[in-house]
Formats: sequence, C-alpha cells, structure tokens
Amino acid sequence: MNGMKFAKFVVKCRHLILIVALALMVPSVIGMAATRINYDMLNYLPDNIDTIEGANILLDDFGTGAFSMIVVEDMEDKDVVELKKRIEEVDHVEKVLWYDSILDISIPKEILPTEVLEAFNKDRDTMMAVFYDTATSADETLAAVKQIRHITEGKCFVSGMSAMVTDLKDLCEGEEPIYVAMAVVLACLAMIIFLDGWLVPFVFLGSVGMMILINMGSNIFMGEISYITKALSAVLQLAVTVDYSIFLWHCYNEKLGTYEDKEEAMTYAIKDTMSSVVGSSVTTVAGFIALCFMSFTLGLDLGIVMAKGVILGVIGCVTVLPSMILILDKPLQKTKHKSIIPDMSNFAKKVTKLAPVFVCLFLVLIPPAYMGYKKTNDEVYYDIGKALPTDMEYVIANDKLIEKFDVASTYMILMDKTKPYREKKAMIKEMEQVDGVKNVLGMESIVGSAIPEEMIPAKIKDVLQSDKWELLLINSSYKLATAEVGSQIEQLGSIMKSYDSSAMLIGEAPCMKDLTDITGHDFQVVNTISIVAIFLIILLVTRSISLPFILISVIELAIFINLGIPHYIGQEIIFIAPICISTIQLGATVDYAILMTTRYKVERAGGLGKKEAIDIALGTSIPSIIVSGMGLFAATFGVALYSKMDIISSICMLLSRGAIISMLMVIFILPALLLLCDRVICRTTWDLRKTVKIEDKKSRLKHAHGF
Repeated sequence: MNGMKFAKFVVKCRHLILIVALALMVPSVIGMAATRINYDMLNYLPDNIDTIEGANILLDDFGTGAFSMIVVEDMEDKDVVELKKRIEEVDHVEKVLWYDSILDISIPKEILPTEVLEAFNKDRDTMMAVFYDTATSADETLAAVKQIRHITEGKCFVSGMSAMVTDLKDLCEGEEPIYVAMAVVLACLAMIIFLDGWLVPFVFLGSVGMMILINMGSNIFMGEISYITKALSAVLQLAVTVDYSIFLWHCYNEKLGTYEDKEEAMTYAIKDTMSSVVGSSVTTVAGFIALCFMSFTLGLDLGIVMAKGVILGVIGCVTVLPSMILILDKPLQKTKHKSIIPDMSNFAKKVTKLAPVFVCLFLVLIPPAYMGYKKTNDEVYYDIGKALPTDMEYVIANDKLIEKFDVASTYMILMDKTKPYREKKAMIKEMEQVDGVKNVLGMESIVGSAIPEEMIPAKIKDVLQSDKWELLLINSSYKLATAEVGSQIEQLGSIMKSYDSSAMLIGEAPCMKDLTDITGHDFQVVNTISIVAIFLIILLVTRSISLPFILISVIELAIFINLGIPHYIGQEIIFIAPICISTIQLGATVDYAILMTTRYKVERAGGLGKKEAIDIALGTSIPSIIVSGMGLFAATFGVALYSKMDIISSICMLLSRGAIISMLMVIFILPALLLLCDRVICRTTWDLRKTVKIEDKKSRLKHAHGF
C-alpha cells in the first residue's frame, strides 16, 4: 500500500481506527499491570562473569540468594535472642546468624575468637546476618525485608542490596504517578503557549497517551522491565513523539488553504507527514537501538522499549491522531488562536549577519566543552544506593554499620571446600593484611580456637559450607563503588586466586566493580554506534557527504556542553546518565538540524544564493525547533525537579537542558557553519551539484566580461 492509498484508508476508516485504538486500551492496561518491574540494576550484568556465576552457586548449593546485615542498638542479649527468633519465623528467611548460633548466651562471649567477637559486637550494640532463600531482588525477598522491619518496630536497621531494592521500589511507586502527571501538564502548557489552538494540545496528548499505554502494555512480552525504563519511557515517549503530532497539525492546516474538503486536506497531510516523520523518527530510533549494544543489558531493556515507543508514536501520528482531528475538526478550528511565536524572518537575517561571530564561538566552545565532558565521564558514581535520599531506611542502616562497626561494605568468597585447613588459614591471614579489610570470617575463624570443629552447630556449617564450596565473609571499611574498594577487591582477588584458581569473589561490592569496568567500555561502544548509525542515516536522507559531519558536529558539541556542565558546577552524576544522554540527545535533537538543512537544500536547489537560502531555512524552521525543543524541555524538567531519585532526576535534568542547548546550537551555530561551508556542501551533495556548476559558470562569465 503506497502513501496515498494508506492516507485515504485512514481518512475513510477514521471511526473504526479510533474504536480499535480505544479497545486496545483494555489489554494494554492489563499488560502493563502484569509486567514485572525489576529494581535491581545488578541483574543486568552479563551472566558469564564470576560475580553472577557465584551468586547462582550460592543460591543452588547453599540455598541462599540474598543476605542482610542487621544492626541492633542498645539491647540486652536475651532480648536479641527473642528478636532473632521472630526474624527466623519470617517467610523466606533461611537462617539468622548471631552469637547464639555458635554458643549458648549463658557462655561468656569472650570464649569466641577475637575477630568473630569484634566483628559482631561493640559495647551494647550487636550485628546479625540474615540469609534468605530467594534472590536479591525477588518479590519474596523484598516482602521479607519489609516484614523484618515491621516486626522489629524500628529497633534494628536492615542493610544490604535487598533492603536498598525494597526502598527503591517504594520510592518509585510513590513518585511515578506524580511525575508522569507533571510531565503531561507541563508539556500541555508548553503546547498551549507555543501552538495555535487551545484544544489541540489535549488532542495530541490523547493520541500520544494511547500509544504510550500500548507501548507499556506490550512490554509484557519482555517478561519484566527495569524501574528506570518504566520511569523514563512514558516521559520520553511523550517528549519525543509529540513533535510528530505537531507536524501533522501544521501540515493539515496548510492543506486546508489548498483543499476545501477537510478529508482531502487530511489525506494529503497524512501522505506528507508519513514521508517526513518516518525519516525524522529513524534517527531517534537509531539512538535508542544503539543502547541495545551495551554489555550491561539495562541498555537493551531501555533501548527496546523506547525504540518500540517511537515506532508506535509514528503509527499513532498517522492513524489515531488524524482520526481524532477529523472527528473534532469543528471545535479544533473554533478554538484556534494566533501563535505566540512571531514571524522570524528578520531575526534569521540578523543571525546570518553575525555568522563569523558564531563560527568563532563554535571553535572557542569546543576545548572547554570537550574537557568538561571527559571529566564528567571520569567523575560519575556507581553506588546505586547513593542515588537514594539520605532519609531512606537503607541509607540510615548503612550509616549505622559504618558508625558502629566501621563496616561500609560486605562481600563474600566462594572457594574449594577441600583445600587444606593450613592453606585456607594462611589465605585469610594474608587477606586481613590488605588495607581496609576489617575481618575475613569463615569456618577457619572458629575452628582452631577454643571451639573444636565437632562443637560447631550444623546450621553454622550449612551456612558456611556445601558439598563442594566454602563461604568466607569479608567486612570492609571502604564504601561501595569507590576506587579504594576497587583496589581492595583486586588485591583480594589476586591473593584468592593464588590459593584457589576456582575461587570467586561475590556480593554487592564485586558486582559494582564489574559494573564500573563493563559500563566504561559500553559508553565508548554505544557512543560510536549511535554516531555511525545516525551519520549513515543523515547521509542517506540528505544525499550528502559533508552535511552529516556538520550536523553531527553541532549536536555533539551540544552534548559536550550539556555533559560538561556537571564537572564545572561540581556535580557528580550516576554512571548511566552520560550513556543515555549521549545517544538520546543526539537521536532526538539532530532532527532540528535535519529540518533546517532540508529547507536550506530546497532553497539552494531552487536557485537562491547561500545567504538567502539560509535566511529562509532558519526563519521558517525556528518556530518548529522552538516548539519541539520546549516540548522536550517541559516534559522532563518538572520530573528533574520533583524526583528524589538522583538517577531519574539527573537523566531528566540532562535531557531538559540538552533540549535547550541543542535548540540554541541549531538556531545560532548551524546557519553559520552552513554559510561557511556552503561551497563544500554544494560540491558534495547530490541535489546541489547542478547549483554549484551554474554558479561557477556565471562566475566565469562575469570574470570574462570584466564584471
């Protein structure tokens, strides 16, 4: 079916299309509710690394998928025993280890090895370890953490990854409806201000909203999605795809001036919109698809959902939206008003007159922007818990661990159980000499002291040994995802492998070190793929060798400025933000540059001189660029201000700021570069080669006649 036949079908079947779209809302809402949300970012690490393989062994061989360290303040030993019993009764709590797991509380604590005693006791404060029989972020584990907090009535503080995921889930579920509503309200307000109708923004939101629901409902086929994907996808889909609705609306109103019949006008509007919007959306889809090449598969999760959302946005723009506009045509036309954006022709001429200034500005901005961009990437943080508010229970528990026991992170070693006792003891002793290691606890910490092995309770052995493996617990005074703990893990890994080549370091700290190593490489891969893909798309769209370089250089500088600002203002951002922004800002805002360049090519090919062509291209493009840029800004800025989750607020703040920076770069810098490179562009662009030949011929004739 060609474009014209499709457009006629949509116009003819508009009522049926709208009925089908509304009917799809039911399974979409059901699918959205049935899609599980994953709040553990470490789940997206590759399956073939030691930390993940070790976690699977821990679950399969030890029946333990997650663990928490619990701090109990100012409580008598007999009361701690009762508290421990109540925790053991919680569903999916496999074991709780404390002093009485080794010795009866009637026996003096001093009989315990010093390292064991000091690891779990300080003055009237004590610490116990809780092991769960389900995975770190399993729904059952999160429910168990909540239950423990409830039954202990604030008398203890639960740390660990599962506690963090529990708090993160509660925060997300509370915030998300509010900031989605904020995005809708602010985007609507921006469209009311910058568009030419009071009712039309609500029609756009209705159409885009249906596509968002269909996108979210279709995620059920993925099984689960990340909380980041869920939090951002609706906002991003609204921000990115509402542009397509604006284009159709403007095109329809233009056609009404040519065709008296509204159905005929809409038919031609759909046809023109399809050719423009499909080409425009490809760059955005390419940006999201680039995320799918990350080894850290959160990128795959976000990339698939957002690429799907953009495609659905295009489909909705040429099916559902035209149907709604035709059905509501009378009230839409009655509520039209003059656009707040004035004619920009004179402004465009002033901008092109200052082209040399803007070229110089472009060159001057490159070094500091790039330096800031590189520094920001080097200064990102990886501790996911750091993205939570300081008053969250998980954060408070971690602070208590540091304050009371000088334990900032806890992780484990899985090693061959059959290794000789002497070797294991020597390894532990060597590890305890590594900077920042508080203690290394295992069977060897108990055996060989005043407690013979045969006196050790079976439940302790079950926790620390399986048929093949032995488990060691490492307490570190270094915080998660810091350079210090990274160096510590490397040293411990080297010692461990020298004694047992099959041994593995597992737990939150080693996982975050893997995350640091993997995403550093991912950033380069994703950035390269997105630039190459969008370069090729622009090359095909513009049929030019030079224009892709110019357009991408303008948007890349906007990205450098945007991501360089955090360094210069002393802001540390979470690691995932630069990866997302570098691809999303390029894919979503390069359309502004393509829009202006396409019009410049048309005018140049029509015989106009370079300055006149750029004046017209800039003057006619500015309104669309402003509406598009302000739409993306409005949809994300409110979320950035409201969200207490740094990971969400950082990404949204970068997106909102990036939209404004890209908008300004395209309006002021791109025309100057087009003017400067006009001759090269004409010689390297298929549509403009005739133009430069004609101009060369005229120039030779003038020179020959002495003009």
